Amino acid sequence: KSMVGGQLKNLTGGLGGEEKSEGEKSPAEAQGMTREEYEEYQRQLVEEKMERDAQFAQRKAERATVRSHFRDKYRLPKNETDDNQIQLVGGDVELPKELAKMIEQDNEEEEEKNSVIGQLSNIQNLDLDSLKDKASATLEDLKQSAEKCAVM
Repeated sequence: KSMVGGQLKNLTGGLGGEEKSEGEKSPAEAQGMTREEYEEYQRQLVEEKMERDAQFAQRKAERATVRSHFRDKYRLPKNETDDNQIQLVGGDVELPKELAKMIEQDNEEEEEKNSVIGQLSNIQNLDLDSLKDKASATLEDLKQSAEKCAVM
């Protein structure tokens, strides 16, 4: 059709009624919609894209928050891109429940390790159970000797 149609136009000099070929249709006609339907469709596409972009930015900010938390925890230098991602969302980012649980578990483990008993458990060749037994036996001996004491 393109070969014959183009040759025919050349012969006639382009005279006659102008017919629209398939490539010259408006975008709405190409998709079989009216102009209003096509505009509504385009508006919906733009709205959906904005929603996806907002959700994507939110997820990026949540990840940046987690990274900045671990940087603070391990005293690593801050990253400006993470701060920028958090600021783009509005600065107030809530962590997903799964990530918040992970961070909470890490904090509990760190507190346990930083406690005196946690430090003692790190020492090799040290049996905490035997130490506890000895301490409780010593306390019981002190209580019994205090009961026997006439001054007390």
